[in-house]
Amino acid sequence: MNAAFDAVTAELRYADLPAEKCPAGPVSTGVTMLAATDALEVGVWEHPVGTSTDVETDEVFVVLSGRGRVTLDDGRVLELSPGIVGVLAAGTATTWEIDEPLRKVWVVER
Repeated sequence: MNAAFDAVTAELRYADLPAEKCPAGPVSTGVTMLAATDALEVGVWEHPVGTSTDVETDEVFVVLSGRGRVTLDDGRVLELSPGIVGVLAAGTATTWEIDEPLRKVWVVER
């Protein structure tokens, strides 16, 4: 597949995260898949101001807009702002604390 996508304006589908992933109150995130190959999936994800938790899969992401931080289960903190490239390892427990609505492009293995 050869294609180009506008990740900044991509329309997202929003859904509430499960209550157990929202320690500070309800959070509704948006997501859309942009492309998939035999090996990879690429998409856009958006998180509003607020806090949520997750257990990650192997992922590389690029922050397009917004600010916040991801605290990893070992205590390290990844500061998030436009242009930051993040790498998350499968099985890592994370806490996402978002100060400005955050939009990222993500790439994961299929």
